[in-house]
Amino acid sequence: MKKSELATLAREWISLWCAPADLELFELLHADDFEDCSAAGREPTRKGFAEGLARFVEAFPDVQTTVEDLVIDEERSKVAIRWRARGTNRHNYLGIGPTNRQTTITGIEIIEVNDAKIIRRWGEWDISDHR
Repeated sequence: MKKSELATLAREWISLWCAPADLELFELLHADDFEDCSAAGREPTRKGFAEGLARFVEAFPDVQTTVEDLVIDEERSKVAIRWRARGTNRHNYLGIGPTNRQTTITGIEIIEVNDAKIIRRWGEWDISDHR
């Protein structure tokens, strides 16, 4: 894929982390054999990642996530994404809450793409702003 196509795919992918989550788009973007290399205790599959995303949007039902930076390796079909999410913590998430306060979560993701589908994901999040 071209650099611009990888950028568009990455931005569409991050849009899944906004309420309400577009489950049809989720299915279109992920390969059947998708591997979550940062599964954080859940099943490292497409289904496990979808369940994690659903819990995230349930915990922060007004969450909006934005891309802060993209670094694209066109040759290896990988994209690094630095993102920021903000939403009201209405349900327990990762052992925090509900606080009923606005929370900022930041993270960095790396996705690997093949045939216009995400085949692999690595990610690190910081949810320390949960006051």
